Order: sequence, then structure tokens, then C-alpha cells
Amino acid sequence: GNTRVEEACEMYTRAANMFKIAKNWSAAGNAFCQAAKLHMQLQSKHDSATSFVDAGNAYKKADPQEAINCLNAAIDIYTDMGRFTIAAKHHITIAEIYEAELVDIEKAIAHYEQAADYYKGEESNRQCLLKVAAYAAQLEQYQKAIEIYEQVGTNTMDNPLLKYSAKEYFFKAALCHFIVDELNAKLALEKYEEMFPAFTDSRECKLLKKLLEAHEEQNSEAYTEAVKEFDSISRLDQWLTTMLLRIKKTIQGEGDGDLK
Repeated sequence: GNTRVEEACEMYTRAANMFKIAKNWSAAGNAFCQAAKLHMQLQSKHDSATSFVDAGNAYKKADPQEAINCLNAAIDIYTDMGRFTIAAKHHITIAEIYEAELVDIEKAIAHYEQAADYYKGEESNRQCLLKVAAYAAQLEQYQKAIEIYEQVGTNTMDNPLLKYSAKEYFFKAALCHFIVDELNAKLALEKYEEMFPAFTDSRECKLLKKLLEAHEEQNSEAYTEAVKEFDSISRLDQWLTTMLLRIKKTIQGEGDGDLK
């Protein structure tokens, strides 16, 4: 009967917590999984999802793929219940496991996209989309990255609290354009300045103009100098360095040049 199933559920949960204390993560994950299945038998959807999440968090320390399986099981229950915001949160956890543990960027992108979709209209939506854009650009899916950076830039430029970051998104969109085609980058830059006049006075916009000029003249020294000057005030992160190097390699005779 149900009473016996409930008792078994409690025992699995207690066992799981003891395994956690002993740092036996696989056994803890397994016990939470058993509890989740019994909760499902009892039609306790919410408790089942919670146990699957607990299982996922335990497995994260020992078996990343099993952690993903458990979190996906929890997501299925939450979406079935219409709890999309909490499902989105677990999609982000899965994306982070793919990023850090399994190094499968395509799958990480897919889960960030799903989370962004569930977070529509919320601040977290922007964070997920920016992750997707950054990875898309790294994988040379520039059009996808451009669309996201332009969309996020346009959405933030009229928001008094966020508009200072709009210049960064337009800057990144322009760099993606630049890698593909210099003329596209020029046209995009004109468009961003028109849409968002504050962009014109930004250091990012001034750097882009110098880089375009250096590229047009095929002058790698001037290109490097402009980047160094910018970097001396605002440190370039890994993503920007990668993109700027990709552009620099399109200057004739540059080969595998660096930014030094």
C-alpha cells in the first residue's frame, strides 16, 4: 500500500543524506533517484522533481552524465506542471555541466537557448542569450551571434539601468561582422551609431573605427597599436582577444600574428 511506499521513500532519502555526509556521491545520487521514482508512484510530482534535482546535485560530483539525466527528468516534471522558470534554472545547470565537465559546447548552447526561451521577458533571459552569442561566435556561427547581440543591445539601450552595457553588445556584434566582411562592419557601425547616439563617444566605437582604418590600409602595426591602447585602459577578456586576433589574421601577410 501507499504507506509502505511512503516509508520506503523516507528511507531512501535518509540513506541518500547519509551517503552525502560520507561523500559517497554516486550512492547518494542513486538513493535520491529511487526516492524520486517512488514519489512518482505516489503521484507526488513536486516531491519527485525535488528528489531528481537532489540526485542530480549529488551525481554532479561523481558522474556528470548521470547528473544530466536526473536533471532532465526533473525538467520533464516541472514543464509538465507548467513551472517553466524553475525548469529554466535546471537547464542552466545542465548547460554549465556541459561547459565545464563534458566540454560539449553545442549541447551547452542548446540548454542555454532552452533556458532563455523559458525565461522570456525576465532578466535571466538576457544572461542566457549572451552565453549563446559568445559560444556561437567562438564556433564561427557569426550570424547567430550578431542577431543576439543586436537584439540584446536594442532591448537594453532604452533601459536607464542597462543602457551602459548596450555599447558592449553593439561592439561585439560589429566585431562578428568584421570577421565576416569589412564592409558589413562599416555599415553595421553606422547603423548602431544612428540607433544609439551614445555609442559614438564610446571607447569601443573609437577602437572599431581605428581597426577598420588599419584593416583598410592592411596595416597590422596600426591595428596592434589601437588594440594595445584600448587594452591599457580596459583589459581585454579571452573572447575579445580571440575575435580581434581572427580579424588581424585577415590582414595580408599576418599569418598567425598575435596582438603583441
